[in-house]
Amino acid sequence: MSKPRQKPAERAAHPAPDSEAAFLSGYDPSHFEHPSVAVDVALLTVRDERLHTLLVRRAEHPHRGRFALPGGFVGMHESLDAAARRVLSTKAGLSKLFVEQLYTFGDPKRDPRTRVISVTYYALVEPERFAEHPANREGVTVARLEVPWEGETGGPVKVVDTSGAELSVAFDHDDILGMAVKRVRGKLGYTPIGFQLLPDTFTLLELQTVHEAVLGRSLNKDSFRRKMLASGQLEATGERQADVGHRPAELYRFVRRSAV
Repeated sequence: MSKPRQKPAERAAHPAPDSEAAFLSGYDPSHFEHPSVAVDVALLTVRDERLHTLLVRRAEHPHRGRFALPGGFVGMHESLDAAARRVLSTKAGLSKLFVEQLYTFGDPKRDPRTRVISVTYYALVEPERFAEHPANREGVTVARLEVPWEGETGGPVKVVDTSGAELSVAFDHDDILGMAVKRVRGKLGYTPIGFQLLPDTFTLLELQTVHEAVLGRSLNKDSFRRKMLASGQLEATGERQADVGHRPAELYRFVRRSAV
């Protein structure tokens, strides 16, 4: 039932405060329901020519025993970006990554505890950095992504362990991972985002492998190399691979093109 409108005499008996400060001093936020706000971070890397992510096994209810993205509730005096950096550091042991806000997930029933709105992020990590800490942290696992759709169709993805067994994912985190894959696929062709998944120096084959892993399909070797070399984004280092069992390939680095 809607609240009855005040009559003019009633409004006159309770005049509006003269200043904003007076208004705020008497404001009672408990008059309105408040949802909880969380951040969840989808970490992506390329290992063994496939997309992988990092998951944390939940030790508490709800969804105890299932695997979740690094995440947590946002503090009352904490920015969203700071909260994302915090959960990456405390739950994944990683910092100074490429992190970008992804999407807001707000289905009223996405969390059985209460109304929880998740502001999600995705982070891209080159393989060596990815292997620095997470594998040694209790409850943390690196899982391979199985994307059941092509292009930028979108939708949830599956995560599997090293044996190929599917892992049970908490909440709607399979949808969050799917959204992260869709976003990166969409940006790969017009931004240098793929270089975030590579070390400082790399071969053209390693660069192509990253693109194929993200896109989920094979690319023509010659046309890919021509396109990348003509893009102005690569600079030859003058060095070649070391300690390889084949002819060492030339190493390149990413260079930012100056604005025109």
